[in-house]
Amino acid sequence: MLATHTVGILGGMGPAAGADFARLFVEACAGQLRARGLPVRDQAFPEHWIAQVPVPDRSGALESTVLGGHQPLEPMLQALGRLAALGSRAVAIACNTAHAWHGTLQARFPQIEVLHVAREVAAHLAARGVRDAALMATEGTYRVGLYEQAMAAAGIACHLPRADERLLLMRGIYEGVKAGDMALARACFGQVARQLAERHGPAALVMGCTEIPLGLQGDAATKGLPLLDPARVLAGALAARAYSEVQLPMAA
Repeated sequence: MLATHTVGILGGMGPAAGADFARLFVEACAGQLRARGLPVRDQAFPEHWIAQVPVPDRSGALESTVLGGHQPLEPMLQALGRLAALGSRAVAIACNTAHAWHGTLQARFPQIEVLHVAREVAAHLAARGVRDAALMATEGTYRVGLYEQAMAAAGIACHLPRADERLLLMRGIYEGVKAGDMALARACFGQVARQLAERHGPAALVMGCTEIPLGLQGDAATKGLPLLDPARVLAGALAARAYSEVQLPMAA
């Protein structure tokens, strides 16, 4: 039987994005099995746990200048603690903006590898020779420079939307996907994606919020654009950790 590591998914930001991340993780695990020439069967998938917890708004917390701006951290720490107690060796956070607290989460649980979505995406792009990317994300993600820093370290230029385009993205996220209005989300995200593609040509369009790929599903107007889903990249990275070489206990 194939030995695997137990891994975890920290979701709930929002719940639909967390559930979709679990789907992407299962797909990535099947890809790991096929790459090893192994049959894809139930028993070959790794033990994995998903914590779907209510977490205060991340962008709002990052914009706040009053006490309480750290509010997302406490429920994330509690959920990470539960995943650690369940034996998770690596954890992926199914929210881009939540990675603003990555350093604290990692420091509090050094026994777990907390994957960093922007670094995984930057490494993914660099490995494919991509040198230009345009970022569709939340105001919170832009505020902390999450992707800009990771891409700069990998030698990749990161182009940002204009102020009016950022407003459209936020509307699509909050009034669209989170409110269940997928038609509105598709219109908002699609318009920004097309405008970025017109300005930056072949640059990879990074959908740096887990709600954006959900809102663009089935959008014929964006077919053919170089869209990149960080959640898919992160799910692949988590699957790789689950199937990485496992140190088995020595026989007594």
